[in-house]
Amino acid sequence: MTAADAVPSPPAALAEPVARVGRGWTAALALANGAIWVGWYGPLQILLASQAKGFAPGSGMSKETMLAWVTGAGAAVSLVANPLFGALSDRTTARWGRRTPWIVAGTAGGALSLLLLAGAGGVGTMAAGWCLAQLTLNAAFAAVTAAVPDRVPRRQRGSVGGWLGAAQILGVVGGTGLATAAGGTRAGYLACAVFTVLGVLPYVVGHADLRLAAADRPAWSWHGFLAGFWLSPRRHPDLGWAWLTRFLINLSNALVLLYLLYYLRDRLHYPDPDRGVLILTAVNGVTLLATVVAGGLWSDRVGRRKPFVVWSGVLMAVATAALSGRQTWPGAIVAAAVLGVGFGVFTSVDLALMTDVLPKALDRGKDLGVINVANALPQVAAPALAAPLVTYLGGYRVLYLVAAVIGLAGALLVGRIRGVD
Repeated sequence: MTAADAVPSPPAALAEPVARVGRGWTAALALANGAIWVGWYGPLQILLASQAKGFAPGSGMSKETMLAWVTGAGAAVSLVANPLFGALSDRTTARWGRRTPWIVAGTAGGALSLLLLAGAGGVGTMAAGWCLAQLTLNAAFAAVTAAVPDRVPRRQRGSVGGWLGAAQILGVVGGTGLATAAGGTRAGYLACAVFTVLGVLPYVVGHADLRLAAADRPAWSWHGFLAGFWLSPRRHPDLGWAWLTRFLINLSNALVLLYLLYYLRDRLHYPDPDRGVLILTAVNGVTLLATVVAGGLWSDRVGRRKPFVVWSGVLMAVATAALSGRQTWPGAIVAAAVLGVGFGVFTSVDLALMTDVLPKALDRGKDLGVINVANALPQVAAPALAAPLVTYLGGYRVLYLVAAVIGLAGALLVGRIRGVD
């Protein structure tokens, strides 16, 4: 075969990565990921609720209703923003690469949005600020997520996914801690904004991004751009089954967590349900952190993904079913620990699995954005499904039994994926 007959190599930005990434790169990307979650969860856990409590009197809404409307509007923005900015980063030919400009712009916009929330004087500004925060932070998150298939070889994605998962958990805890320790709503928003910016800096300053040449970018058309957001399960069955697996397991987990406070108060009659939720969350977080990195490393070492997803899903389903069958406080602690073990393994290996089934290198950001909808959509679907189950169809026993069946279905459907061992 002559040189003229040789198949040209894809450009570096679109090639399948083969060189392992170093610990410094992984640590910087994980820190950036955790910082973005600080920007989300400081407001979600503490600050938005505090503002709703202050703005509700005289507004005609209860604080619960106001908070639900504001967070619901933000969730709707999130569903659109993640795939949109992922697609835009795929087409970016900036000097600084495809992903870095969006990480910088999204983080800066997120920090400014948090400052807008800090100065909110009513529910209108509060809602606008939170929607802007979701819009901009999702731009940064979409680019951070897409950096994994851009730079990490397949046999290392489990461990990198584990570190990103650990950073996500610590970001949730850190955001809550910053918002609480800052000493007020405005100070809390400021602390989260500053940490988000500082946490992203080591990655964008210390690690160069891959640049896409203008000649390698496909021609623009509105029809092609919009049509690209539909990933046909018939054309890409592995991606379809992987998306459904993630959606069902996340829906099961959301159903477990949604009414946990009410479950402790109304079903277990736990004397201090607020403290009970804190204890269960801590137990769950400890076991999750203990397995999220180890699961990814183990998956990389044996070169397999599907068995880890299957058995982590089965483990979570068993723990959820135990909440239905053995409704005691010790049973709840054991279930929280087992759920953490299962969800930790699932979190790390699922990211690796998703990157393994992406159809095209050119669309990694957009496709991962569409996949990430499977994380956000269960937060919208869970209340609609849980409320009638608890109120009319059998209470918490039925709720947790249904959640277990949904999670088990998600775990077993991963077997339909054919392109991954």
